[in-house]
Amino acid sequence: MRIPVGSASGEAKVVLVHGKARLALHRLRDRGDGRPLLLLHGLGERTPDAVPPELVAWPGPVWGLDFVGHGASTVPPGGGYTAEILMADADAALWELGEVTVHGRGLGAYVALLLAGARPTVVRGAVLADGPGLAGGGASPGSPSALSPPAADGTIPDPFALLELSRDVRPPDYALTYVRQAVQLSGLDTPVAVAAVVRPPWLEAVAGEPGVTRRQAAEALALYARV
Repeated sequence: MRIPVGSASGEAKVVLVHGKARLALHRLRDRGDGRPLLLLHGLGERTPDAVPPELVAWPGPVWGLDFVGHGASTVPPGGGYTAEILMADADAALWELGEVTVHGRGLGAYVALLLAGARPTVVRGAVLADGPGLAGGGASPGSPSALSPPAADGTIPDPFALLELSRDVRPPDYALTYVRQAVQLSGLDTPVAVAAVVRPPWLEAVAGEPGVTRRQAAEALALYARV
């Protein structure tokens, strides 16, 4: 379900209702030909107000999704954040936009990888870039921690999101399952591009996998624009 928000001349934002959450999907640029570029932000961030300079050469429309607990999206009571929940939220954006190329930054890079493997025929290239939350919590669960609930005014980003997603478990073999699904089922020669300089173990494993290209974000997007 979608709720358009904005002027009659063009929706600046679409609110996607996914389960109990309302997700803010922002239109950053509506001009151009070709498929949309979907931006997934880093941990504690939100969709930028304008297309980042390194991405302006993308020839088609540009959209950005605020993850749950971030930006203008819902803050769920009591936390319970996982990367898989964010992937399901991003999948709701795919139902709205159709085929997309995804640029993920930090935490958004990990979600972009999961999305590329889960929806390989819809995600036409995923670019994984540096940003907050890229490392996650490593390959093993950590010790549980208590955290005060977010402020009554709905402070964004949700403190639960910052804590739980910074400790998100990311075994390299789990990440490889998704990249291999993307390689086998997308029909693309290189469906995943690693543009990040910092490479935690999960991303180092992905970068060494056949079918993954390693290049700067602008170069990777130029490649996917031709697909």
